[in-house]
Amino acid sequence: MFAGNALASLLAPPRFYRFSGVVLPWLSVLCAALFALGLYSGLVLAPPDYQQGDSYRIMFVHVPAAWLSMFAYLILAGAGFMALVWRIKLAEAVAAGVAPIGASFTLLALVTGALWGKPMWGAWWVWDARLTAELILLFLYLGYIGLQSAIADTRQAARAGAVLALVGVVNIPIIHYSVIWWSTLHQGPTVSKLDAPSIHASMLAPLLLMSAAFLLVFVIALLLRTRAELLARERRSAWVQALLEGAP
Repeated sequence: MFAGNALASLLAPPRFYRFSGVVLPWLSVLCAALFALGLYSGLVLAPPDYQQGDSYRIMFVHVPAAWLSMFAYLILAGAGFMALVWRIKLAEAVAAGVAPIGASFTLLALVTGALWGKPMWGAWWVWDARLTAELILLFLYLGYIGLQSAIADTRQAARAGAVLALVGVVNIPIIHYSVIWWSTLHQGPTVSKLDAPSIHASMLAPLLLMSAAFLLVFVIALLLRTRAELLARERRSAWVQALLEGAP
């Protein structure tokens, strides 16, 4: 009980709202700089692939989107767990805010994967293990969003959504390890082989830059959506009223 109260105090909505308002401008500037560096490195400096030509460059969008689709779901499940166990209001707002963002990254990963797959595999879609698991991930996000919309009581909706999110976590290792467990069209691990990545440094550098830029987009979007969720949920609280009275 003490740990839950201490955590709730540390993650109090007014404290988060003030902190996020301070860091958002700095994150936005850093995000723009990383995008500029990543796009220049990926589109200008990186050489064409010896097999795929220039079509491989879509990976600078596809791979970060795929990574973040899974990362966002882990955030959703973690926030759901905190909301379910300790009833932390900020965790409920984070879970509600991250679900549409995660769904957007998952859809982007599927669309860019189709654009990449057509010239490489000769088809827009195949029932590959990783593709199918990624599609299931999109359905999990949409199911969570639909469940939130169907329950009027936001706190009850948060608890119900947390159960769904925690059950769906089993899909994340399936997505990640599908290329190892089954014979798929997707290539095996490349970047994660830290001792010797199966990708040339001239292509790895822009990929990591774009991944960092996409991560900041995710963080910025999550902070903005969580702030909006908190204002909507806490609109009758004293701190929001004080914030409104101080607005120009």
